[in-house]
Amino acid sequence: MDFTRRTLLRAGALGAGILALPRWAFAEELARTPRLTEGPFYPTRLPLDTDNDLLVINDAITPAVGTVAHVGGRILDAAGNPVRNALVEIWQVDGKGAYLHERSANGDKRDANFQGFGRFLTGSSGEYYFRTIRPVAYPGRVPHIHVKVKRGGKELLTTQCIDKGAPGVERDGVLRSIRDPKRREAVLAAFTPVEDSEIGEVAARFDIVLGLTPESR
Repeated sequence: MDFTRRTLLRAGALGAGILALPRWAFAEELARTPRLTEGPFYPTRLPLDTDNDLLVINDAITPAVGTVAHVGGRILDAAGNPVRNALVEIWQVDGKGAYLHERSANGDKRDANFQGFGRFLTGSSGEYYFRTIRPVAYPGRVPHIHVKVKRGGKELLTTQCIDKGAPGVERDGVLRSIRDPKRREAVLAAFTPVEDSEIGEVAARFDIVLGLTPESR
């Protein structure tokens, strides 16, 4: 399966800017990204198109409705080393608050042009990238993107990327379940305007630190 078809390489300098992240030398282990609930809406049936561009399904002409968001980062182990061959999956509601799931609220109004689910396989740098829409709120939850990381057929982590600037984010029940402030900050991402974008695009960086050490890999 071609997980990198229509990747953000097509986005040129923008994609490169998001993925060109610094390599630090870490003196101690990084704070690991906390696990968060998968929720009830992981797709019961995966779409035919599962690439990392959620705005366009296969070769359709009509894009999904919503603010274009570029979401990228690195998958790291506890020592700060990149994790290659990690399969990153994301899923989220469309602009109308509907998941790609048969029991989703607003399912009858779902945007048929939004892929709703995507995958990206990391290379030697541990980097991943998705083009999607900025997540929106729905009853009971602030805007967020579900993220799952797998490697070698094993699920390593399920978490959420929560919009740091969303109204009422500090009252979100899932976020408040994380007691440690540092770990709570690790699931927050700032969606910032893309400079010179004529259509109001935003970008967010979301690094994920797994509970792996060089020895365990």
